[in-house]
Amino acid sequence: QLQLVESGGGLVQSGGSLRLSCEASGDTLEYHSVGWSRQTPGKEHEGVSCISVSGGNTNYADSVKGRFTISRDDAKRTVSLEMNNLKPEDTAVYYCAAARTNTDFVTSESRIDFWGQGTQVTVSS
Repeated sequence: QLQLVESGGGLVQSGGSLRLSCEASGDTLEYHSVGWSRQTPGKEHEGVSCISVSGGNTNYADSVKGRFTISRDDAKRTVSLEMNNLKPEDTAVYYCAAARTNTDFVTSESRIDFWGQGTQVTVSS
């Protein structure tokens, strides 16, 4: 059973940067597609970014394209999300997620098998 633990959230000013990390344990990460989702109070989860099993394909929500970059290091069992030029509307709890098959988390979260507990990102204006 794959367990995911996020870190790296915090408070940052508008225009600043943060790097989120997700560490996997309990199983190898290399056969899972992985990604990030976020949620603000009263709103549904929003798929932010995902990366395929091979690492060769990535996808991003339109709201973060050009600002966020996802990467994975299977040897270290980590997934990272580099977030630049942050905006107040990026404020949310960010969740790491994984699926046993190649899954586009941005368009649908129905095939996600594992979730982390979330890390808060707050962007002040």
